[in-house]
Amino acid sequence: MHSLFKVNFNWSLYLGVIVFLRLLFPELTWFSYFAIVVSLHQFFLLFYSLGYILPIRYLLGSFMCLQMLVGPMLAYNGLDSYQRGFLRMQIPEEEYFAYVLPAVMAFIAGLHIKSGFLEGEMISQEKIQDYVKANQQVPYVLIGIGFVSSILSRFFGSELMFLFVLLGSFKFIGTFMIILGNQHLKPIFLVLVYGSVISSSLGEAMFHDLLTWVIFLGAVFAFKYKPTNITKGIFVTGFIALALLIQLIKGGYREATWTEGQEAGVNTLKKTVDESRENNTFFSLKKLGESNVRINQGFIITNIMTNIPARVPFAEGEELADIVEAAVMPRILAPNKLNAGDRNFFMKWSGMPIAQGTSMGLSSVGDAYINFGIGGGWIFMFVYGFFFSEVLKAFYRFSKTYPVLILFTSLVFYYPIRPDCELQTILGHVVKCSFVIFVMVQVWSSKFKMRLAT
Repeated sequence: MHSLFKVNFNWSLYLGVIVFLRLLFPELTWFSYFAIVVSLHQFFLLFYSLGYILPIRYLLGSFMCLQMLVGPMLAYNGLDSYQRGFLRMQIPEEEYFAYVLPAVMAFIAGLHIKSGFLEGEMISQEKIQDYVKANQQVPYVLIGIGFVSSILSRFFGSELMFLFVLLGSFKFIGTFMIILGNQHLKPIFLVLVYGSVISSSLGEAMFHDLLTWVIFLGAVFAFKYKPTNITKGIFVTGFIALALLIQLIKGGYREATWTEGQEAGVNTLKKTVDESRENNTFFSLKKLGESNVRINQGFIITNIMTNIPARVPFAEGEELADIVEAAVMPRILAPNKLNAGDRNFFMKWSGMPIAQGTSMGLSSVGDAYINFGIGGGWIFMFVYGFFFSEVLKAFYRFSKTYPVLILFTSLVFYYPIRPDCELQTILGHVVKCSFVIFVMVQVWSSKFKMRLAT
């Protein structure tokens, strides 16, 4: 557990902040307060790790805390009044946090109990520079594969589309290799790659890929340039402001592009912002409360806990077996496996009626409860975190021969760091992505070894 406690961390500042918050908000219940304490610990670890590692474990812990602890805490302390029906928390605060707080802490413990010195996250910039110097074309080949695959992904069904979407993300890995492997920055490739994800985000009105890859880009830049804490603080504040802005305006932007048929792009985005300002709806407590549901996955957990076992018995592993089958089996061998965004599957276990075309995930915390109840759910979440840690350690072992593989962990985990996603999709992403990378290494193995040896 070295990576949770004996790290570069300003404990005085952390303790000062949590004491200050206790004094500032004395009306907070102890459940809400401890949710803040645990979450801030992860946020502080993530902040102080920037510049030293590619912080996969801290991102996993921080996002889990954000959506399972912070969002629900805000809901229980006033923002739930702006929600209605199934979007509200369905059980008392103490009942929710009595299960979810230990579940999240067990997940974090699983991530770190055998992590060593954050194995799978430490980058050897010197080795990457040596590799890029000996293999100067590889980053550009990866970027080319990324762009071509992104175009081809539009012409295939869901099974093959996933492969091309995955290969499309190789352009980010190529960009990271250029940043870390060269003394001087080459902004043209940065503009091309991130311009493409900005364009696709505006076109689809879906921004999670943009925010996730911006986080990893920030981590890579921080590792290369070793910014001061003040500089990191400025950029982190800017990112939080960007994420909050997107949350506040994307509802109106989606309505304009999806419902009203306006052309997706910067002009429509600006128009949406201007209209919100004119109507005094750009920022308000009501707007913040309505947006909180996008980070609060706790309302789904509470619906699950009211549905099981009162109306539906615990799955006792049956639901998890369906998830594992969907994650690891190709559809040609399991034609009846779960579909991504399976509406009937979600409604069965959550008890929530959702409209046709709406996609929600039960989340790992929800799946843990569905199968094993409260105590068993805690154990499952520990094993779940431990599994992610072991995947990272496998990359660590292979990176001794292929140093650039550490950069590919961002591709393996860019989806799993979002705990709101379906567990079958998360596990499927990890398995399929790792397999694709394994095949790539096997195909390029001799070249990697030979060029690294020169």
